[in-house]
Amino acid sequence: MDDVAGSRRTYNQWVANETMEDFALRFTARRARKWSPARVANTAIGSISFLALEAIGGAITLSYGFENAVAAILVAGAILFLTAIPISYHAAKAGVDIDLLTRGAGFGYIGSTITSLIYASFTFIFFALEAAILSLALELCFGVPLEIGYLLNVLIVIPLVTHGFTRIGAFQIWTQPVWVTLQLLPFLFLLWCGADLGPWLGHEGRLGEDGLDLVLFAASSGVVFSLAAQIGEQVDFLRFLPEPRTRRERLEWWVALMAAGPGWAVLGTLKMLAGSFLAVLALGAGVAPEHAGDPTQMYLVAFSSLLPWETVALTVTGLFVIVCQLKINVTNAYAGSIAWSNFFSRLTHSHPGRVAWLIFNVLIALMLMEFGVFGARENTLGL
Repeated sequence: MDDVAGSRRTYNQWVANETMEDFALRFTARRARKWSPARVANTAIGSISFLALEAIGGAITLSYGFENAVAAILVAGAILFLTAIPISYHAAKAGVDIDLLTRGAGFGYIGSTITSLIYASFTFIFFALEAAILSLALELCFGVPLEIGYLLNVLIVIPLVTHGFTRIGAFQIWTQPVWVTLQLLPFLFLLWCGADLGPWLGHEGRLGEDGLDLVLFAASSGVVFSLAAQIGEQVDFLRFLPEPRTRRERLEWWVALMAAGPGWAVLGTLKMLAGSFLAVLALGAGVAPEHAGDPTQMYLVAFSSLLPWETVALTVTGLFVIVCQLKINVTNAYAGSIAWSNFFSRLTHSHPGRVAWLIFNVLIALMLMEFGVFGARENTLGL
């Protein structure tokens, strides 16, 4: 009996540690909102590195053609931007996550619980997609077997997320320059070389025809709209924005809010368009149609045009994909741990700690990877 009690006390210390718990079940206290607006925005913007954006843009272009895919990306991106403004504002103003925001917005106790479940599902599905992209890159660039790559994704992310915003913020700061440089470099080179946009602009897709088709536009939009829950992950960081006191602080607060909140949709739209272009570019470079939608293949073609040495191009591509995918998966894992904490605390009236749900979330994602979720990404996201 003593052993059981002692074990329980040790286990519950995770909840008592505010750095590890990170206000998973309640609003973010003022004392925790100590970071500068720039630091909070940088952490949130780091999440937009995810290459599933390029994968989505590439997949719907290859399936439905340029006109249907680009129209869907632009329309859905605009809607995601507009809907993100009030969500970001009220969450940052009150220092609450999506669970508390939906509860206060009228969803009620049961409604917000269901919302947390849907949101948690979003996090582990996208964790699996992003980790699968990284694992494919590790296999292509460094010869790491897929099963080992899946496991490495989980083992690396867990220690980066255990201490919440503090450790994630530091990780995003250190990796941001590498991500931004490698993200822009191939496109600047292709622009400087005067890349031919004709094949991209005229691509009809596997199912498309010349011109805009409303059915195919709707199918493309359904895939893009699967990203709607991404604003929840932005909010999980925006709730740490400090309350502004002066006019200058209010300006910084709004800039950070707009850039890292609804601004994610602007960056996301650009990255989907980039994936659309790179997928067609990969096809033209001889990549098989079934692999042209893989972001690793896309960027390998792009970096190969910039770097004439195959080994160097492979290494740089591998580094880029590793940085991108780790930056988003620390966010997916973190957001999932908060969502599961809220869901199970309502369902079971107990809370073993956010870290317990962090491990639970990444293990579900690991199972999805083993089931081959990336190969079925278009159908999964459409559903």
